[in-house]
Amino acid sequence: MLSIYDQGPPPPCPNPFNLAAHVLAEADAHPDKLALAIIGLNNAERWSYARLQAAVLGTASGLRDMGLAPGDIALLRLGNSVEFPIAYLGAIAAGLVPVPTSSQLTAREVAKIAADLSPRAVFLGDGIACPDLPGVAMIDEAALTAMRDLPPAAYDMGDPDRIAYIVYTSGTSGNSRAVAHAHRAIWARQMMHVGWYGLTSEDRLCHAGAFNWTYTLGTGLMDPWSVGATALIPAAGVDPQALPLLLKRHEATVFAAAPGVYRKILNHHAKIDLPQLRHGLTAGEKISDALRAEWNAAAGGKLYEAFGMSECSTFISGSPTTPARPGMLGAPQVGRRVAIVDADGTPVPMGEIGIIAVARRDPGLMLGYIGAEAETAARMRGEWFLTGDLGRMEPDGQIAYQGRDDDMMNAGGYRVSPLEVEAALSDIGGISEIGVTDVEVKTDARLIWAFYTGPEPLDEKALQRIAGERLARYKQPRGFQYLPELPRNPNGKLKRRALAPLWQASDAAS
Repeated sequence: MLSIYDQGPPPPCPNPFNLAAHVLAEADAHPDKLALAIIGLNNAERWSYARLQAAVLGTASGLRDMGLAPGDIALLRLGNSVEFPIAYLGAIAAGLVPVPTSSQLTAREVAKIAADLSPRAVFLGDGIACPDLPGVAMIDEAALTAMRDLPPAAYDMGDPDRIAYIVYTSGTSGNSRAVAHAHRAIWARQMMHVGWYGLTSEDRLCHAGAFNWTYTLGTGLMDPWSVGATALIPAAGVDPQALPLLLKRHEATVFAAAPGVYRKILNHHAKIDLPQLRHGLTAGEKISDALRAEWNAAAGGKLYEAFGMSECSTFISGSPTTPARPGMLGAPQVGRRVAIVDADGTPVPMGEIGIIAVARRDPGLMLGYIGAEAETAARMRGEWFLTGDLGRMEPDGQIAYQGRDDDMMNAGGYRVSPLEVEAALSDIGGISEIGVTDVEVKTDARLIWAFYTGPEPLDEKALQRIAGERLARYKQPRGFQYLPELPRNPNGKLKRRALAPLWQASDAAS
């Protein structure tokens, strides 16, 4: 018996189609319903569906009035504010191709993205790093806000397979890859509503992340809006330990966060009273069974985990109707076809470890990596897209996660290539060689750490200052460790997986 689990064909996507139109399809039927509340300790900013739709379609009008046309690329360099999803949906409504980017990126990192994509416009927030880009329209937050009041534009309808947006993910080559997604990607997310969320129009879903994180954008905003539910987003600056109070005050029924957020909450609350909360959702990095049990004991609810990636969102998960067994990720969602394969894309026998793969028929799968056709082709094997993560499948479809088949790091829910970090820091004076990996500092908490060689140890504060100038915060090593030499295999290749035990040995010695 081979490791293949087929949950039936995915639902066919309508044609013509527009992602933003699908997200806001419930607005006309429920104009006065609460679509979004930005919740703080002392106040809340509320958006009805009518107000949200008007802002999105007014933004689309403003972008068209500027001469921007369908297919034009626009970088989102915006902070943690409601302007981010409005600009994102407004661009897609007008047929533009938005590129959400982390506000933590440095000007140097943004310059590389601009060189790759040749954007026509940048949506630029106050204090957000961005290089000078001659010939590119710089649209500040004041201009975007003014567009909200313009007459509504008509949605740019078309082929659901045309490009809708681009997200960046770190590639195993060390270069961040531009991942192109079609409009149909939002249609595919309906399989997550049942297979992970248990989402209905009556839900009040709170996501702990910032507006400008793609996990928040999809799970926290687009998905609840597409079914007419209410999205709750903590205001900027709200500390994780305050989230239980806000969840209770705003009657959240579903809570979504990365594992680290659950851990921070539990560090401050032994008992959590959330009478309206049905369950929690977690993704971004593997969660331990111990943390699941601790949350269940403290809050009285289950945590449901999902596995996915920038190239295909989530497609394996536990859910209220199909919980994951202990030690398991869960099962493929209804409409998904998933396998465990070898490097050639051939399914391995049931129960053996191999690469987790999703069928290329999946409507949520990317169109490809922009400017990296060879890397796109390398991930496609026969009918499968190979994720690069290892797993083992049971006959009922439940999958146990076995780690990565490469050296990709996962810190705080962000996947980061060690090659990218090493390339940014390798030319620092006094460093002969550098190797980077993530280390587990405690259960469910991993940090990026750098190991280097040279004539002598360097000042760590100086190294961190240089890293801060060259890399986004989430890519920066949180520590630097000097070594006489880096571990290598007989062929002289760096053994990154041998670095973490060196940190553990150093930590134990201290």
